[in-house]
Amino acid sequence: MIPPSPATDTYASLRIPDFRYFVMNSFLITATLLIQEVVLGYELYKITHDPLALGLVGLAEAVPFIILSLFGGHLADRRDKKRILQWSLAVIILGSIILYLTFQPAVVAKLSQTVRLATIYGVLMLIGTAKGFYSPASSSLKPFLVPRELYANSATWSSSFWQTGAIVGPGVAGFLYSGLGFDNTLLVVIGLLVLCFWLISLVSRKPVPVNEAPQAGFRESLKEGFRFVFDTPIVLYAISLDLFSVLFGGVVAILPVFAEDILRVGAEGLGFLRAAPSIGAVLTLAFMTRYPPIHNAWRNMLLAVAGFGIATIIFALSTNFYLSLLMLGLTGAFDSVSVIIRQTIMQIFPPDHLRGRVAAVNGIFVSTSNEIGAFESGVAARLFGTVPSVLLGGVVTLVVVSYIFVRSKALFAVKLN
Repeated sequence: MIPPSPATDTYASLRIPDFRYFVMNSFLITATLLIQEVVLGYELYKITHDPLALGLVGLAEAVPFIILSLFGGHLADRRDKKRILQWSLAVIILGSIILYLTFQPAVVAKLSQTVRLATIYGVLMLIGTAKGFYSPASSSLKPFLVPRELYANSATWSSSFWQTGAIVGPGVAGFLYSGLGFDNTLLVVIGLLVLCFWLISLVSRKPVPVNEAPQAGFRESLKEGFRFVFDTPIVLYAISLDLFSVLFGGVVAILPVFAEDILRVGAEGLGFLRAAPSIGAVLTLAFMTRYPPIHNAWRNMLLAVAGFGIATIIFALSTNFYLSLLMLGLTGAFDSVSVIIRQTIMQIFPPDHLRGRVAAVNGIFVSTSNEIGAFESGVAARLFGTVPSVLLGGVVTLVVVSYIFVRSKALFAVKLN
């Protein structure tokens, strides 16, 4: 039997061992950190009953990430990416251990609530610091694991593993919290992070790309990354769409408020709500492994982000648990289309010697949309109320899509395949 050619083989990227280890780690670290995030967010809301406390979780991670990720991208272009990933994971493991110790009864008895909250947010800042190095190293390593003709295929599979982790993490988190309790769930998290470290250790080291031009200093090095992004319209608009849609339209951070006060479904219901976007994403990604959305890519991306905004508006108005799950599932489905297109763009356009810095710039946009967006969600929910804040976010998303549609008509002719 003649084996399928890489061009027609759906599983071509997964046949490469290094890529398999990489995406298995992507699945596991995504699921693990989301388990920790969900149970920590629920515990914090039980302690404080304040949506702003949930928003501060995102802010605590985002601030050090944004400050350090540019340096992380600079480092990823000039140092061993695998080693950077290993050191970053070691710091994340340390942060989770400190978090576990913070909730032990002997420690709780000695610390005031203010000190405990400060410690928790301090640990989240430590994890955000590690992510500032981990994220650009991981993103810039991925293109070196597969040949160029498999970039679209590998982008689809890496997104599928990531989204599957994003399903499993929140879905399992509620049951772990109910069955094992908060402390024991954190022990499970620590064990899974150690397994992530082992998977990354199995990936073979890749040579550091050599730039023929003289190496610039740190400041000029960072400018090169920004200059490339702002001089390449398809890259700039792709990451801008993600930034503004998730920054204003994202609802994940305040889902504990919906679970407790609006839908009244408790911790297990929260797990389903958190998992719903990723379930929609994985179902869509399974379809896209065979039918990738890169034909008429820019049109598809704009339609997907518009669909995300519409689903967010309906979710904001829903008081039915099942309709809310469906709308969250649709946000994940639409988001997965834009993720595939954006990841393919990010693998095709940047030159090898700039991948770390471009990934870092992209990471700042993504972190701003996710973590700063989580803070924005918490602040808006406190100022305007939970439902009006989400409704406003969906409307803003549609306005942003309309604006970028008008500005980016030339990109409809760009071919990614």
